[in-house]
Amino acid sequence: MFIQFHKEGAKIILGATIAATAIIFLADFAAESSVINHWLKVVVQVITLFMLIMVLQFFRNPKRVTAINDNHVIAPVDGKVVVIEEVFETEYFKDKRLMVSIFMSPINVHVTRYAVNGLVKYSKYHPGKYLVAWHPKASEENERTTVVVENRIFGEILYRQIAGALARRIVNYAKEGMQVVQGTDAGFIKFGSRVDLYLPLGTQINVKLNEKAVGGKTIIAIKQ
Repeated sequence: MFIQFHKEGAKIILGATIAATAIIFLADFAAESSVINHWLKVVVQVITLFMLIMVLQFFRNPKRVTAINDNHVIAPVDGKVVVIEEVFETEYFKDKRLMVSIFMSPINVHVTRYAVNGLVKYSKYHPGKYLVAWHPKASEENERTTVVVENRIFGEILYRQIAGALARRIVNYAKEGMQVVQGTDAGFIKFGSRVDLYLPLGTQINVKLNEKAVGGKTIIAIKQ
C-alpha cells in the first residue's frame, strides 16, 4: 500500500534521506578501507536506517474519510485521552469549559484535523516554553496555538495545539473568517505534543480516560 506523507515533512524527509544515504555509503567505504570493521559498519548502517524510518513514520499522513456530522465532535489528532475535566479557560471564553486532552507520542500520526464544521472565529499563536506535554502548566506556558471554531450545533469549540519537550514547531492553517470542514487538515505539530479541546459544559462525552483516539474518526462528544 502506498504511504502518504504530510507536506510539512517534505524538506525534513529529503534531508534525512540524503544524510542517511551518505552515511550508509561512507560506512561501506570506511569498512573497505579498513578504517572500521565490518560489525561497526553494520551497526552504523542499521542505526541510520532506523532513524530514517522513524522520520518517515512521523510524517506519515494516512488518508481518512470522516463521516461528517454536526452532532459530533471528532478527535482532532491521534493519541491517548489523558484528561477529561471541567476547567476555567482563561484566554478566550474566560469561563468554565469541559476540557478533553489528547496526548500524542512520537509514533502517532501528528496531523491536526478540524473537530467540527464551522467558522473560524479566533486563531492565535503563542510562543512559550517546552515543558513535557503532560505537565499541568503546559497548556498555558508552552508554545501553542489557540483556535476557536463556531459550529451551528455546539456553538464555539476551542482547540489548542501544544508543543511538548521535543516539539519545536507548530503549524496552524486556521485563519479567522475561514469556513472549515470537519476532518480536514488543520495543521501539524512536529515531534510530539498534545491537543486540548474545550467544549461547553454539559456536553456528552463519548470517550474515556486512556482510550486511544484516531484523528478524524473517533467521536469525542455527541449532541443529542
